[in-house]
Amino acid sequence: MLPLEGLTVIAVEQAVAAPFCSSRLADAGAHVIKVERPEGDFARGYDAAAKGQSSYFVWLNRGKDSVVIDLATSKGRADLEDLIAGADVLIQNLKPGSMDKLGFTLERLRKDYPKLICCTISGYGDEGPYAHRKAYDLLIQAESGLASITGGPDGPSRVGVSIVDIATGATAHAAILEALIARSRDGGGADIRISMFDVMADWLSVPLLNAEAGNPPQRMGLAHPSIAPYGVFRSGDGKDILISIQSEREWKKLCSDVLGRPDLPNDPRFSTMVERVRHRALTDDTVGRIFATMRRDELLKRLSDADIACAEVNSMAELAVHPHLRRIEVETPAGPVSYPAPAAIFIDTPRRYRGVPAIGECISTAKPSRARIKSS
Repeated sequence: MLPLEGLTVIAVEQAVAAPFCSSRLADAGAHVIKVERPEGDFARGYDAAAKGQSSYFVWLNRGKDSVVIDLATSKGRADLEDLIAGADVLIQNLKPGSMDKLGFTLERLRKDYPKLICCTISGYGDEGPYAHRKAYDLLIQAESGLASITGGPDGPSRVGVSIVDIATGATAHAAILEALIARSRDGGGADIRISMFDVMADWLSVPLLNAEAGNPPQRMGLAHPSIAPYGVFRSGDGKDILISIQSEREWKKLCSDVLGRPDLPNDPRFSTMVERVRHRALTDDTVGRIFATMRRDELLKRLSDADIACAEVNSMAELAVHPHLRRIEVETPAGPVSYPAPAAIFIDTPRRYRGVPAIGECISTAKPSRARIKSS
């Protein structure tokens, strides 16, 4: 039996943040009912990469029932009320104020359904000058300052995945699980409010504290502001390899066993981390010139033998065939789609993943196929 079997989640959701959260609840056995407008979640149209379907939607909506409700009508609002009356959890990330205008204020829901766990996701929270702004992932990347410390010296950059949405969904997931544990003890529901801006501000604590201490982070691409050498160096056959030297022991090991220069740590410019950072250009040039004399395979072997932390700077094509990539295969209206498996592995209770619904499709009665987790 899965841990959330027997629980019902109503998800009045769209896009990425709330669907990320509810998909994880569905994976754990909850009966997730996704409420969609007649035209469907607009994330269904984001792209056509998954057999003509949206990659976002296929990724984040497995295991859910889709129920079409037109909340602009009195019947639609009555239908939603009926669903909420039988639910354990209500998740919603509509535009701020939308649920209130429809008659579903949190105050009223908490009074009528005292055991209900309500999780509201917004851009900026309930108060403040931006409370009623629409908010999407890249907007919050910019507004929070995340973009200002991402990229290279030439300018700020977007993080390459929807990091704000994913972080917010993961935060909501954790908070709902906490509320379910609390309810099992005291029987009461919860009113959880999560803003995308708050989530990113929390994650940005380290660069913010450094900035307030007079050391604002600089955009450095694939380098580290306080460690050297920690960055990308190119092999003689053109492969980018990232190394991370965290201690003086590792630096000495790199110099002797990989670079063939055991004398380097005796140079005052390279003798400590502080000095290597102060002379970063020289440090990186010294390492880079020696790396360029070796081919990728030789470099990786030397780094591995010396127990130096390293990684290749791979593309998505290289991820697709990576020896550590685990996959699941889920059914969709257009046929089975394979994509990366959820990270948590439950050894004693292997997970099964249900399919992705078409608009208005109920899949909860369909027999789940055992997840075919496999390496590429």
